[in-house]
Amino acid sequence: MNDNVQQEPIPFKESDATMVLVDDEEMVLSSLQSFLELETDYNLKTFTSPEAALEYTLAGPVDVVVSDFLMPGMNGIELLSRIREKHPHAPRILLTGYADKESAIKAINDIGLFQYIEKPWDNTNLLIVLRNALERRFLVKTLQEKITEIDRAQGKLSGLQNDILRTFI
Repeated sequence: MNDNVQQEPIPFKESDATMVLVDDEEMVLSSLQSFLELETDYNLKTFTSPEAALEYTLAGPVDVVVSDFLMPGMNGIELLSRIREKHPHAPRILLTGYADKESAIKAINDIGLFQYIEKPWDNTNLLIVLRNALERRFLVKTLQEKITEIDRAQGKLSGLQNDILRTFI
C-alpha cells in the first residue's frame, strides 16, 4: 500500500445529523440547544423527560444522544442503555456533575458510552466531542453500506459460480 496516498475524510453534512438532547433541567437543555443552534446545523431533538426521549428514539432517527445522568424516573445510564438496543451504532454521551463522575466512568464499559462530559462543560470541548461522535457515526454508517454492497456482490458471484457449475456438470 502506498503511504503517500491520503484517505479523504467521509463527508457528512451537519444538517444530516439528528442529535437527541435530554436533560430534566430546562435551563441546561435550553443552554445546550441555543449554543448548538448557533454553532452547528444539527437537527436537534430536545427532551426534558427521559421517557419522552425514549419514545421518540423508538421511532425517529438518531445519530447521537446526549443525556444528563441524574433525572427523575430514569437516569441517563438507563436511558442510554435502552436507546442502545434500538440504535446500537449511535454514540451515547453522558452529561454528569463532578459527584457522578465515578458512575459515568463505569458506564463507559457497561453501556458502551462514547464519552462523558462534566458539568459545567467547556463549549469548545463539547463541539469537539460531538463532531467526533458524528464522524464516528457516519464512518460506521458508511462501513455498513460497504459491507452490504460486498455481501450483495458476493451473493451474485456465488450465483454465477453455481450457474457455471450446472452448465458443465
